[in-house]
Amino acid sequence: MKKHNFYAGPSILSQFTLDKSVEAIRDFAGTGLSILEISHRSKEFTAVMDEAEQLFKELLDIPAGYRVLFLGGGASTQFCMVPYNLLNKKAAYLDTGTWANKAMKEAKLFGEVECVGSSKADNYTYIPKGYVIPSDADYFHITTNNTIYGTEIREDYDVNVPLVADMSSDIFSRPVDVSKYALIYGGAQKNIAPAGVTFVIVKEDILGKVDRVIPTMLNYKTHVDKGSMFNTPPVFPIFAALQTLKWYKELGGVKVLQQMDEEKAAYLYDAIDSSKMFVGTAAAEDRSVMNICFVMKPEYKELEKDFIDFASTKGIVGIKGHRSVGGFRASTYNALPLESVKVLVEAMKEFENK
Repeated sequence: MKKHNFYAGPSILSQFTLDKSVEAIRDFAGTGLSILEISHRSKEFTAVMDEAEQLFKELLDIPAGYRVLFLGGGASTQFCMVPYNLLNKKAAYLDTGTWANKAMKEAKLFGEVECVGSSKADNYTYIPKGYVIPSDADYFHITTNNTIYGTEIREDYDVNVPLVADMSSDIFSRPVDVSKYALIYGGAQKNIAPAGVTFVIVKEDILGKVDRVIPTMLNYKTHVDKGSMFNTPPVFPIFAALQTLKWYKELGGVKVLQQMDEEKAAYLYDAIDSSKMFVGTAAAEDRSVMNICFVMKPEYKELEKDFIDFASTKGIVGIKGHRSVGGFRASTYNALPLESVKVLVEAMKEFENK
C-alpha cells in the first residue's frame, strides 16, 4: 500500500532525494566508497558542501555579507548559540509556541529577556500582534512556524533591531527577504534533509560584538572561518540536503514551492471548514501552511482514535496531533504531494459519511 506521510519531523523527503542518497550510500561520486564512510576532507565531499551553500544562496536570493553554515546539534542548540553570540544586555522574544518558549528560556541564561507578546494563555492559537519591541534590544527573536499549534508568520517583519528567526519547519516554503534578518536558523528534518544537520544563515557583521568569551564550538565565527568544517560535519544529511536543493531548483525554485504548498493547505483547510465533524484549532488569519491542526467537534470527540485507525487503512500515517493539542496534525511540507492531501480529505469525507 502506498503510504501518505504526514509526520511532523523527521518527515517526508522527495523521491529524488531518497534515490540519490541510496545511490551515494552504495557508491559516492564514483569513489567506490559510501557517502557514510567518505572523508569530509575529500575533494568529492568538499564539492558537496560548496554546492549546498551556493544553492542555498541562489534559491533564497541571499545577499552578499551572509554565510550559510551546516552544523550539528539541531535547532535546540541554536536556542543557546543565538544568545551566546548576540545577547549582550537584552533580547526581545515573541512567544508563539513550545519551541519559541524553549528558545526564550535558554536566552534567559545569558541576559535580560523581554517577552514582547505571547499567545500561551490561549493555547497558542494565534500570532500576537500590536506589541512593542524595545529599541535597546540586541535582537528580536521569532519562530516563524509553530509545528505543534499550527500557526505561522508568512511575512518578513520590518523591525528596528536585528531580527533572528527559527525557520525550522517552513524554510523554502515561500520567498524570504533575507536582508531583513540578522540570522536565520533551523533543523533540516522538515523541508531539507534527514535529522542531523542544522542550517544557519548569518550576517557576518553582527558577530563579535558581545563581551563574553564564547566556547569554540558555540562561536559562529569558528564555523564561518572554517566553512562549517571546524570539526566533522554531518556528512550524510548534508549530502541529502544538497539533493533536496537540486530538486527544488529543478521544480522551478521557491515561488513554485510556495504555490504548491498554498494549494495543498487551501485544499485541506477547505475540507475542514466545510466539515460537520472536523474543526480547525488555529485562528484563521494565522493558520500554518506547513502544519494543519484540527480536532473533532465536541459531539464527535470520542471518535478521534477511530478516525486515526481508519486513516491508517488508507495508508495515511503521522496525523495524530501533538499531546498538548490532541486531535490531528497534517504536516504538508514541500515534499508532500497534493495527491496525499486528497487521499486524506477523501478519508475524512468517507469517515464522516459512515
